[in-house]
Amino acid sequence: MILKQLNLKDKLVVEQFLRLNNHQLAVYAFANIYIWRGLFKISWGVYKGSMLIFFQDNSGVFLYLSPLAKTLSIDALNKAFEIMDGLNKNKEVSRIENAQAHELDFYSSQGFAVKEKSKDYICLREDLASLKGESFRHKRSSCNYFTKNFSYEYQPYSEDCASACLRLYNTWAAERKINHQEDFYHWCLDDSKIALKELLRVNINLGIEGRVVKVGHKVKAFSFGYKLNNDTFCILYEIADLKIKGIAQFIFRQFCAELKNYKYVNIMDDSGLENLKKVKLSYHPARVEPAYIVKIKNA
Repeated sequence: MILKQLNLKDKLVVEQFLRLNNHQLAVYAFANIYIWRGLFKISWGVYKGSMLIFFQDNSGVFLYLSPLAKTLSIDALNKAFEIMDGLNKNKEVSRIENAQAHELDFYSSQGFAVKEKSKDYICLREDLASLKGESFRHKRSSCNYFTKNFSYEYQPYSEDCASACLRLYNTWAAERKINHQEDFYHWCLDDSKIALKELLRVNINLGIEGRVVKVGHKVKAFSFGYKLNNDTFCILYEIADLKIKGIAQFIFRQFCAELKNYKYVNIMDDSGLENLKKVKLSYHPARVEPAYIVKIKNA
């Protein structure tokens, strides 16, 4: 099997394989694969009808998603681990990230070890767009405060906002680091910045939708997302000036209100961080969708 480095021109063929199943995890989208090129060498190949997508960094190489195919095959899995074990000095690094819940019986039946990694939080779009009821009272109040106390512009993202969005992210991340001291969280923020740079560089080609809120003609909040399937839209980024009360809740509500073709909004995972988990749960998700790590037993 020949491995090719992932490029924008591969979007159509990757999406062809992604559409073979109706995925629920946000990572199963070309946009969410491609933006990590600043952190990983990403390569792909097709083996016996299955697409394998590998991520590689200084620690080694792993399979970012389960093999993309109509049905999982042991031949494709064996090939994937053969490639990973051939490249990794430490075979413990060889693994599949982001396996899906409906695949667990297959992995277990083939003797693989499975461990839960994280969960995606999936909300009803109508709940996020309306913020009705007592459970959303505080978020509704925050939105109302913003609209009553600030003169603002809510508009689609355009490329001339790229530098302003990146500056806002830097300010936001610096403040988040002060408030949350966990090293892992700081690494997540730094990695997310690298991915954001790639997103801003090739936004139009990835099929990502974006919105910004300007206060005093300056970008003070932005949000980016993409279609996962016919029912679900994913919010990939939502960044706001922490000094402006209610602006984060406002842009989120407005963006969700526009997504009338979707039943659900996937607000991504919490990376195992309690502060993020608390924020996700505050939007009262309709369900969570777990992701799993798969390894060879006793690797």
